[in-house]
Amino acid sequence: MALLKLNDISIAFGDHKLLDYANLTVEPGQRIGLLGRNGEGKSTLLKIISGEVRPDGGEIHCQVGNTIASLEQAPGMSSQSTVFDVVAGGLGSVGSWIAEYQSIAKNTESNPEQMQRLAELQQNLEACDGWNLSGNVEKTLSRLNLPADSLVSSLSGGWQRRVSLARALVSNPQILLLDEPTNHLDTHTIIWLEKQVKQFKGGIVFVTHDREFLQNVATDIVDLERGKLTLWAGDYQDYLRRKQAAMEQEARQNAEFDKKLANEEVWIRQGIKARRTRNEGRVRALEQMREQRSERRNRKGNVKFELDKSTNSGKLVIDAQYITHKYGNNIVVRDFSTRIFRGDRIGLIGPNGVGKTTLLKILLGELEAEKGTIKHGTKIEAAYFDQLRSQINLDQTVIDVIGQGREQITINDKSKHVISYLSDFLFTPARSRSPVRSLSGGERARVLLAKLFSKPANMLVMDEPTNDLDIETLELLEELLLKFQGTLLLVSHDRKFMDNVITSTFSFDGNGAISEYVGGYSDWLRQTSIKQENKSTHNPKTNPPPTVVSKIPQPEKKKLSYNDQRELAELPEKIDNLEKKQATLTETISEANFYQRPQEEVSHTLQELKEISETLEQYYERWAELDS
Repeated sequence: MALLKLNDISIAFGDHKLLDYANLTVEPGQRIGLLGRNGEGKSTLLKIISGEVRPDGGEIHCQVGNTIASLEQAPGMSSQSTVFDVVAGGLGSVGSWIAEYQSIAKNTESNPEQMQRLAELQQNLEACDGWNLSGNVEKTLSRLNLPADSLVSSLSGGWQRRVSLARALVSNPQILLLDEPTNHLDTHTIIWLEKQVKQFKGGIVFVTHDREFLQNVATDIVDLERGKLTLWAGDYQDYLRRKQAAMEQEARQNAEFDKKLANEEVWIRQGIKARRTRNEGRVRALEQMREQRSERRNRKGNVKFELDKSTNSGKLVIDAQYITHKYGNNIVVRDFSTRIFRGDRIGLIGPNGVGKTTLLKILLGELEAEKGTIKHGTKIEAAYFDQLRSQINLDQTVIDVIGQGREQITINDKSKHVISYLSDFLFTPARSRSPVRSLSGGERARVLLAKLFSKPANMLVMDEPTNDLDIETLELLEELLLKFQGTLLLVSHDRKFMDNVITSTFSFDGNGAISEYVGGYSDWLRQTSIKQENKSTHNPKTNPPPTVVSKIPQPEKKKLSYNDQRELAELPEKIDNLEKKQATLTETISEANFYQRPQEEVSHTLQELKEISETLEQYYERWAELDS
């Protein structure tokens, strides 16, 4: 029997219909992933289900006694509240009685007034089966391994999300609503959350942009588009295949309909003869077709990302040697060395608060490391995407943020009006004139992307760019980053996004240690699993004798001879000349008709490119050797 039914639900804000006679059924054990673009009405639908928002029309049928709970993004937890108090708050007034009773009962020096209050609370709890509900609090805390007496303010963001989930689960709800549950969570906590959601026996409706979470959790997909809800049974990959086929079918049907409508419009506009002999039934059919066409709600256009191209940086972008940095006694980076070359796509993986953003700032030169050296290559133009959106003045309008007082901006040597540029990011003229403060999280992310891509850059540094973006925008961002010829440094907990974009990873292993791995998130997971297996296989069960580790002294820098100094001075010019030849040959090979040229010319060009590449590698190694 269905837990919840929505029949012909409608709601609109002004002329914009978010839900237009929408229908939805939630069954026990069903985990529904709700998809739709930013602004389509997903959060509004969750609020209608929870009862926070009343629809303009339609009916909501819920089984008597069913409880609906929500995992809130920011549940308003007081910094002085204990974990027990917050979780008990999920029971409403009964929960507040339980929390107050526990607080007074723990006080060994209670006065007569407190004892009187304790008796009142006990009477209230007995009248509403409060002791059994109190047991639910204890069970929930135990199940999620939460410290009951700890202050919420002392917990990390990931543990606070556990408290929020416990608050939602404590009432044993039959329906659970999750709105972007993975936002700002590290990968470890996301995987933990997946397990908890899968163990829930009731019905779940959730909104997420995390495609890996969606694939692992959802049993069904509901697509919210143009005010309608469409259910697709199966997981996310099944949905993608069937949705694509449905869109192609719809496009064919619309094309046939439009062709028939055009023919009928030609017929109705014929001369006097046609008017005298026309079929009145055909006229009425044409009027219905016109009405049907006017009611068709077309899809919004796609976001159009285009990065303002910059000149190529030098081959070596960043050379970091023996970097160490700490905050107080907490070492976030310890003896870290790396060389980043043009075209590298590096992802930073690690728990929240481990130091990923700190390392980015050190590599960019915004923060000076306590120990070690950072050297930057030539012609670097970096663009930085900040996860805290601190680059945006919330009181400015969207136009002011992007245009900075200008009506025209230049992208790839082409002048464009600011409003026209913002339309590529799905901002209407009216929305473009709105203050940033009034925008949703997804819209603010699009503003920052619009600002980021309006400047020439050959190095992108992106700190949590996927938060609040819908899936379509994420996929378009992926396409742009894959086409980007410069260097990319990326921090993200979106596993699918990392797999699709990066080619190597910096893994924060704890206590300041950072390891480098080839590949994306899945490759890192596989390599670390193998390393862990090998470690457990080779370690005997008995405790091994302690090993004394001596620090290897760094070799002292030797003074270069005259010839070496001369060679070091000449290398940059040689490298620059060869890089220009390499770029020219690469463009030649990329031409469509290249392989239609004579075989000797093709072979000679390919061989020349190979020799230049090998020589460049030798020059890079020699340059690094002499420079160090």
